[in-house]
Parts: sequence; structure tokens; C-alpha cells
Amino acid sequence: MKLSYRSLAALPVILPLCLATVTAAPGSAQSLSEINGQKLVTLTRAVTSQARPEFTSITLAPGRGMELIQVTANFPGKGNVNVLASPSLAEAKAMLDDKDDANGDLGYRLGAAFLVPYPNRIRGPLSADGKTLTAEWEGHTLTLPANNIGQKPGAERHAMHGLILKAKTDDVQVKDISGGQEVTGVIHAGNFGGHWLSSTDLLYTITLTAEAVDATIVAKNVGPEAEPIAIGWHPYFNLPSGDRTQVRLRIPGSELAEVDNYDNVFPTGKLVPVSGQYDLRAPGGKPLAQNFYDDNWSHLDWKNGAVTVQVIDPAAHYAVNIEGLSPEIKTIQAYAPPTAKFVAVEDQYNFADPFGKEWGTMNTGMVTLKPGQSTKWHVRLHVYVP
Repeated sequence: MKLSYRSLAALPVILPLCLATVTAAPGSAQSLSEINGQKLVTLTRAVTSQARPEFTSITLAPGRGMELIQVTANFPGKGNVNVLASPSLAEAKAMLDDKDDANGDLGYRLGAAFLVPYPNRIRGPLSADGKTLTAEWEGHTLTLPANNIGQKPGAERHAMHGLILKAKTDDVQVKDISGGQEVTGVIHAGNFGGHWLSSTDLLYTITLTAEAVDATIVAKNVGPEAEPIAIGWHPYFNLPSGDRTQVRLRIPGSELAEVDNYDNVFPTGKLVPVSGQYDLRAPGGKPLAQNFYDDNWSHLDWKNGAVTVQVIDPAAHYAVNIEGLSPEIKTIQAYAPPTAKFVAVEDQYNFADPFGKEWGTMNTGMVTLKPGQSTKWHVRLHVYVP
């Protein structure tokens, strides 16, 4: 199933929302308990306060790179609200197990997929069959799946969103912690199916408490040579009111990466000061209105050790903060088409096309790991009444 990034809004299966399912209905447990051959994991906790919102559950798929499928939070007087814009578990399973392609590209079209060793797009010369491309890093050639293309004539096939969309997770462990639950696991990514250098282990920790959902990935180079690594994710945040026009988005970035168009969405290598609809720095952000976004913000404003993006739905008396807590997070990609009832907010290390010549000598955010070295990506979610 070949779909471009732009075609997301046309996928009706993504838009219906449903509360996280902790236990499958009788007769359907077998079909709903696994995705990609590994059991789903659901973290839960009981509500302890009727005065403030609290996170209540996370459902994730160890068989799909520990992707978060659903997250719920209790809002007093409303009950459980979906934090992520995701389909039901049955729809997610059908989408990921029955309709996906070999690369797992439908994984980043629902929930919150983790993107390693590169978020966003990479360009390069195509193979004769158009299935792969090559990119250069410090004298090494990387051969990557050319898994995405725009919809317009002349669109260029490119690589996008990493190499773990179908990765399975080992040593998955769930334990109770103070006020909630935590799941850990490791993906022995190796050389990412022959597409990357050296050998990498990815150690995951995902924690559910009343106040926060924390997602952490530690990437460690366990191989014999240096390698570039970037980490990000692709969460679709729900807009509970359904009225996208009045939803407010705040991104504390002062520069925007110029792109060729909104079909390829390739960077030109030029960073420009934010202005107009792209200046989202004001307290409380700016209404989405009918604006289209598929853009990358940088020169981020860090406060109290975090770069905080806000998605605020005033009509629903609902808001979520997305806090990037790793200094290596250099850019925020946001995707919000006017026809969709979500905002994707992607905390990532890198700029798009990080190996591209258009950037010259600029640091594009890829972290170099020598043998034995590691890097940590950490993002935290908070929900509240604005």
C-alpha cells in the first residue's frame, strides 16, 4: 500500500476515536491481543482526583517499535478523553497487520510512532528500480528504503521516518511504580537491516503517572565503528472539541526551515525568521484557523530545562503540553492539515535531509556515536484545563 505523507488526511480509518481497550471482548482476545506477532501492552492506573485531569492508560505495540497506539486521560466531569488521535485497537491491528507495506509506513499514520535512526526526510540518488537511495556520511554510503513520495507530477521519491517501524522489542517488562506503571524493553536494531553503520541497541522506558506520560529512548552504539543517530517520534494529538479552527498551537521556535513546496516538503537549506501564521511563540499560541502546517521550527526557546509545545482546545476545556527534555532536540516538526482533527508535534534531533548538501557546513542535528557511546531522547506529556 503506497501512500504519501500528504495522503494521511484522506485515510478515514485514522479519524474515528475510541477509548483505550484494556481487555478485549470475549471472542476477540486473540485478534486484538497482538500486533505484528507481539502482545500489546497496556499500562493503567486508577483516578485519584476529581479536581484535576489525570492520565489513566497507555496502550503500546512492542511488535511495532514500541509505538504508542492509544493514550487516555480522565478529565473531571468528562471521563476518559483520548490524548492521541487513534483508531480503535481492532482498526489499528487491521491497518498495521493487514494493510501495511514491507517498510511499515502505516505505523507513522496513527498513534505515536518512534523514529530511529532518522526522523523526517532524506534525499539521494535512486537505484534503478526506485526502491532505494543512497546518502553520504563522512565518507560512508548509506543505502536507505525510498519509502515515500509526494502526489504531484515530478515529486521525488525519498526516505522517511527511520528504520524501526516494524521492529520487535525484546525483554519487555511491566512494573508498578509510585502512582502508576512503567514498561521497559530493548530493540536490538543492529545495523537496521543492513541500511546503517555499526550496531545499535535502543532501550525504551515509558512511564504512566497521574501527572505525566514519559517516553525515553537511549540509543547505544554497541558496534565497532562510529555512526550518526537521530531520534524523534510522530504523535497525532487529538482535538476533543472537533473544532479545529479554534484550537491554538504554541511552538517556541524563532526560525523556520524554508521548503520547496508542501508536496515534497524538502528543505532548501535556508532558515528564515518566523512571521505571520508561522510565529507561534506568543503565550497561548495562535489559532490553527484554516492554516496548513507541515513545517520545521528551530532555535527553540528552552525554559526550566524543557522546550514546551502547547496544543490548546479552548472549546473542550482541554490542553496538552509536549515537553522536550533532551538538549539534543534541535527542531520541532508540526503537521496540521485543515481537513484533519489532529495536530502532529514531532520532537526530533535533526533538520530534514540532514545529510543534504543544501545545508553546507551547518550542524543538522545528527549525533555521532562512537563505539560504546549513547544518546538519550526524552519527551514528557502533561494534560490540563487551560
